[in-house]
Amino acid sequence: MIRARATLVEARTKLINAARGLAKSLGERLKACEGGAVDEVTAEGLGAGLRQILQPLLKSIGQMSEQIGEYDRQIQGLASRYPEVELLQQVYGVGTLVSTAFVLTIEDPGRFRHSREVGGYLGMAPKRRDSSQSEPELGISKEGDRLLRALLVQSAHCILKRGAPDSDLRRWGRAKIEQAEKQVRGRKRSGKSVKKRVVVAVARRLAVLLHRLWVNGEVYEPLHNHRPGTAEIAA
Repeated sequence: MIRARATLVEARTKLINAARGLAKSLGERLKACEGGAVDEVTAEGLGAGLRQILQPLLKSIGQMSEQIGEYDRQIQGLASRYPEVELLQQVYGVGTLVSTAFVLTIEDPGRFRHSREVGGYLGMAPKRRDSSQSEPELGISKEGDRLLRALLVQSAHCILKRGAPDSDLRRWGRAKIEQAEKQVRGRKRSGKSVKKRVVVAVARRLAVLLHRLWVNGEVYEPLHNHRPGTAEIAA
């Protein structure tokens, strides 16, 4: 069910990009809005000719959004069968979709001896290729479940966005981004690629946190590591 929803979301995104591209090629623009709000009404204000071309496409997008909404309702019902899902939703940015996908993908939290192993299982651990001369910084392995990895990255974006609640994970990620911005100012590397790495690193730590909450059944403390005398949990 979750994978079917993801397929629809991907198809809708492609159609939205196609519609925006067609409008832009004729010197016009669709109204800015989220994917779920794109439908035939979005064509209002466009030229008559372009509106006639795009309306069938936008109608299909609107129908897809309705189908995605139906999947969301079904997934909400599915989540009610797993009490651990609610436990994971204590973390900001982790909703029903992400928490349910995490539980169904991991299945048994006891399969991991340490919570930090979850990041590697989901393909978010950096690859290594060390030599006596250098230790190059490589990308992640991208092994494991691609969909859950993408969902955790989306959650990481929510955690890091402006106005998100304060937490250990957010502070760690924002500090890494500030370091990256200093590197960019020093022209050492691309700021975009560094920030992307930080988001993935936050997603990896989030996977570790979710597993730990699941195993221990703990009440989530967003600023646990910043209490006096508390050591940071390795992720």
